[in-house]
Order: sequence, then C-alpha cells, then structure tokens
Amino acid sequence: MQKLACSILMLLAPAISFGQKIETVYLNAKDSTVNMYIAVLPDNQPPKAFMFLLDGFGASPRDVLQQTTLPVVAAQQGILTIIPLLETGQLYFGTDNASQQSLQQQIKEVMGRYKLQGKDFFIGGFSIGGSCAVKYAELAVEKKYPVKAKAVFAVDAPLDWERFYDAAKRMVRLAGNKPVNGEVTYMIGRIELELKGTPETARQNFYDMSPYSYTDTTQRAVKTLVNTPIMLFTEPDIQWWLRERGYDYSYINAKDNAAMINELQWLGNKNAVLTTTDNKGYRKPDNKRHPHSWSIAEPKALVKWLLSHPARGNTRQ
Repeated sequence: MQKLACSILMLLAPAISFGQKIETVYLNAKDSTVNMYIAVLPDNQPPKAFMFLLDGFGASPRDVLQQTTLPVVAAQQGILTIIPLLETGQLYFGTDNASQQSLQQQIKEVMGRYKLQGKDFFIGGFSIGGSCAVKYAELAVEKKYPVKAKAVFAVDAPLDWERFYDAAKRMVRLAGNKPVNGEVTYMIGRIELELKGTPETARQNFYDMSPYSYTDTTQRAVKTLVNTPIMLFTEPDIQWWLRERGYDYSYINAKDNAAMINELQWLGNKNAVLTTTDNKGYRKPDNKRHPHSWSIAEPKALVKWLLSHPARGNTRQ
C-alpha cells in the first residue's frame, strides 16, 4: 500500500448521539470513492476494543449508520467501530483475495492510527459484508494473521457460493420465460467470474472462497473456527420470500447459516450460535418490511454477546 495520504472529517450523523463521535478517513486523498472508512469512537475514554462492521453489496458506510444503531451501542460500551469501504468498492465480492487484502490493510492502518495494539478485535457484517467478515476470521486462523477475531458475526450472509450458484441457476430454470429478480442473473455471472468457473469446472475454487461449503466433507473452512465464538443471524420468513420474490429455502441464506452453525457445534464449538428472528426485518428510513435487513440483529444483545467472552487481545496466539 502506498504511503497514506489521509484526510479526516468530523461529521454529524443522525445515528450518532451523545457519548460518541464520528470521523471519516480517506486513505487516498486523491480518491474519495473507495478505500476509506467511518470511525465511531467512544467519547472521553480510550477504546477497550475495536470492531470492523462491513455493509452489504452496493451499500456505503453511511448506510450502516442509517440502518442500525450497532455502532452507537458499541461506542457506549467502549468499542471503537470502523465501517469500511474497501479498495474493491461498493460492488465488492467480499471473500475474494483483493477484498481480503484491502481489509487486512485497513485493520493495520486503524490499529496504528488509534493505538489499538493488544485490544480485543471483533468483526461482523451484513449480507456479503458478513461473508467477508467470516472469511477474514477463518483466514486469520489458517494463515496465522497477527490480528485475529475474538468473535465474529454475520447478519443473513451468503456463505456457500456453490449453494448460491446452483439455487440461482434453478430459479432461472423455474422462471422459464418469466422475468426473475435481476440479482439472480447478475450473481450467476459474478460468481462464474470471481470463482473462475462453475461448481462442476472449478469446485476447489468454490471451496477455497466460500466461508462454508455444504459439500466439502473435509470441513476445511469451518474447522478453522472451532475455537472462535461466532453468531449468525437469519430471519427465514419463507412466506414473504415466496410471495415477494418467488424464492424458496434453496435461495435464501438461512440454509447456509443453519448448516454452518450445526457443523461447528458438532465439531465442538460451544460458542457457535444461530439466532433466528420473526418479523424483525425492516429497512429504514421508511421501515419497509424485508427479512434480509440489518434490523434482525438487535444491537444491545449483540454487543453484550461480543463482550461476554474472556478478553485475549488481538496479538498472535
């Protein structure tokens, strides 16, 4: 990464209240469209921990502040929250090498800027941001990164790219000549591009890039998280999906989430938790009903869970 040329702005956002302050940091002064983050800091106290919070596909860091009070609640408990926009931009794939490298670089930069060495580190995200977070937690263990997650969480994240791809192809087949949601056909092409093929032609790439793989009987990815607390959130409102999108269980992320937690529990992870909700999914600002939303993760309960695990710091173990 080139030597940082940073600018910091102090901003006032609707989600921020007394007890927090917010900074926007651009890591390249010549480009404000990517490679930046919003920091939500505890007020009048040094942070006791820090957390990276990744938003979904096509979103921006400010969207997080609109959709959830999690950064505010975390700051009130002494956790500095970083909401990044990676170098791969708003349409990032999350689990790809470029996104993961950018995430590593931002973690390193944040630790230096805010003097966080030895502080507990949490990571989580929504949708593909959750995929990105879980993949980082796995790679940090597998590749012995100096900064490992004390705990990781994901809000209705797609975790198994093979399942996602096969389900999307099935949706196109079922639709026949009828139109399908544009996401379906877009993701078919995007997965083929990022994973350099299909499950039939590039299966190992699917195993390598997916945070979880149902058909990988070696359990390579999930085994890395046997000792890491993990919480996955999903709201499997199948009646809403059938009515509004024409999707069944094969195309929603609940299948990945339940399967991954089940395997981790069988492997002995006593801190692997699946949280399912009912009628909690609503998107701001108009509170539109959608089970695939940040709101299914209740901020106070989540922060309490994050802080419930014994402190261990972020240095190499």
